[in-house]
Amino acid sequence: MTDALGQLKERSADLVDLTGVVRLLSWDQQTMMPPAGVGHRADQMALLQRLAHERLADPEIGRLLDELEPRLDSLDPDSDDAALIRLVRREHEKAVRVPSSLRGEMARAAAEARPVWVKAKAESDFASFLPALEQTVELKLRYVECFEPRDEPYDILLDDYERETSTAEVRALFEELKPPLVELIAELRDREVDDSFLRGDYPAECQRELAHEVVDRFGHRPGSWRIDPTEHPFASGAGRDDIRITTKYEPDSLKSLFSTMHEYGHGLYSHQQPEHLRRLPTGGPCSLGIHESQSRLWENLVGRSLPFWRFFYPRVQAAYPERLGGVELERFHAAVNRVQPSFIRIKADEVTYGMHVMLRFELEQDIVNGRVELRELPDAWNAKMHEYLGVEVPDDAHGVLQDIHWSGGMIGYFSTYLLGTVMSVQIWEAAQRDLPELEGQVERGEFAPLREWLGAHVHAHGRKYPPQETLRRATGSTISAAPYLAYLRDKYA
Repeated sequence: MTDALGQLKERSADLVDLTGVVRLLSWDQQTMMPPAGVGHRADQMALLQRLAHERLADPEIGRLLDELEPRLDSLDPDSDDAALIRLVRREHEKAVRVPSSLRGEMARAAAEARPVWVKAKAESDFASFLPALEQTVELKLRYVECFEPRDEPYDILLDDYERETSTAEVRALFEELKPPLVELIAELRDREVDDSFLRGDYPAECQRELAHEVVDRFGHRPGSWRIDPTEHPFASGAGRDDIRITTKYEPDSLKSLFSTMHEYGHGLYSHQQPEHLRRLPTGGPCSLGIHESQSRLWENLVGRSLPFWRFFYPRVQAAYPERLGGVELERFHAAVNRVQPSFIRIKADEVTYGMHVMLRFELEQDIVNGRVELRELPDAWNAKMHEYLGVEVPDDAHGVLQDIHWSGGMIGYFSTYLLGTVMSVQIWEAAQRDLPELEGQVERGEFAPLREWLGAHVHAHGRKYPPQETLRRATGSTISAAPYLAYLRDKYA
């Protein structure tokens, strides 16, 4: 007869498999599914999310955990088994507070809202999206009410994406970042940089070939990845050997290269999760902040660096000889790093990017705390864009409708983009300390050393530890604004 720990692992493996199926259905909806299939998909997502939730909240899970609790004292705190017991206890205690019917309603609403958002964005019509958003927010507020009050209601939503992190902690970090970022933006926004050649005729087929090449150059196991186009790029898949990343090919720019590198970082994190934990919750990604640190590292620390473009720019020139044949490397590198306040977060430069995230973080707290009416969100959004970046938003598609997150109910997610960006610099610097030839390796197109270092120092921990402990084990310290700010000053001085 299987003992309590074996039974807990068996039940946890079922949960991991169910979650993988949910991810595949979501991926399919955003890439392949016929638009008319949304009703079927909403039914399927609601059922699967409800089943997964019921399994996690099952009293038998609680009984097994109670039986295993005395064993924790005799286990190495760093052992896989101790980490599993701690993590499942945490997730189970959260799950028992939430009715499975509510979890199903939230999944259904997200599936139904996605195509509404796509159409609303295409038509720049916030009013048509408002009813779906109202339903999403109402469900999220009901979810918050399931838990004991915390210092701030937003803490409950943030914890789903960045565990053991409070709104106050994030706010303090952002308040430390904001003044120097505003100062740097003011200093750089009028600097003359010619990037006119980045706008023009860039056929999508060549972009697709470059996207596949850069992912193959960065590296992965054969037969385990795919890249597909979508409206809003994301990474997904069923597990470490089923990685599905997406990008968006726009015929008048090369932004798809950077979104592809960004999603590669996400994909690699899942690709290099520990094999021996692959069907256990401890074998998943630690948090969205750590996840974003990986995507931002490949997008920015690698993908916007001069060593990388010394290696890869000749390939881009060969793909677009008429557009780039006469543009020297230094001009191209300066152009893709130009600091210029803009409307779209996923296209923003490294310096202004943080202000986009802070805006969303603040607006989400206003939503949860009832400080802003949902119908007034476009005006609130536009006012903050003017205050933080000095730009006048021309329409909702370039403003409040640009991100997919709220249609999917992902309220609490946005701050992790900037948390991850800050942590990416700390992780990069730790890698540089251990790999003194790292920049030369990147310049030669040798990405295996970095990939393997990340695998050993970040990815191998899976979800065994909270995000700040994972970061400490990888870099020697918890999150700090100082390395990130120093990196920006040094790069853009």
